[in-house]
Amino acid sequence: MDQEYPENRQFYTSSELREDGFSYYKINRMVEDGRLERLTRSTYRNTSYKGDESDFSIATVYAPKGVICMLSAARYYNLTTFLPDSVDIAIERSMKVSTVPEWPSLNIWYFPKVRYETGAVSEGDFRIYEVEKTVADILYYRNKIGIEETREILKNYLARKERNLVRLHRFADLLGCGKILSTYMEVLL
Repeated sequence: MDQEYPENRQFYTSSELREDGFSYYKINRMVEDGRLERLTRSTYRNTSYKGDESDFSIATVYAPKGVICMLSAARYYNLTTFLPDSVDIAIERSMKVSTVPEWPSLNIWYFPKVRYETGAVSEGDFRIYEVEKTVADILYYRNKIGIEETREILKNYLARKERNLVRLHRFADLLGCGKILSTYMEVLL
C-alpha cells in the first residue's frame, strides 16, 4: 500500500480507507494492482500483511457482529481435543451474513437476543463468549454438538483450576439448562 498508510493491519473497511483520504478510484486501483483484496462489499484484505492470520479474525470480517461460540470457543479455551472443521460463529436471529467465505468455513448459529448478548467478551480483533457461557451453550445444544463432546468439555472445565461453578450455574439457569447441568454434575462428580 502507499507509504502514508500502515501495512500492519490485515483488514480495512471502505469507510476507514475513505477517512484516510483514499478515493473510491484509488481503492479500486489498489484492488486492481493486487495491494488490496476485496472480501465483501465494504471490507478489504491487505495482501502485504505479514502478521499472524487467525480464522476467528477472518470469520468476523464476514460476520462483523458475530461472536465465536460452541466448539470453536471450546477449542480456544482448551476444553476439547476435537478440532472443528469450521468456525462456529453466533449472530442474533434477526441478523444476516451477506457473504460466506470459501475459507474458513463458517457454521452460523442464530441465537435469540438474550443468548446472543450474554457473556460476549473481546479478545483482540474478535469477540468470543466467556468460558462458562460456552460450556452452558454446549450443554443446551448437546444434541447438536454430540453427547461425547459435551461430556468431554464439561469434564475438562471441571478439571480447571480457575473454574467458577457459581458463574457456570448462573449462565446455565439464565440460558435454560440449569437442570441439565445439575444432572451432568451428579454423574461426573
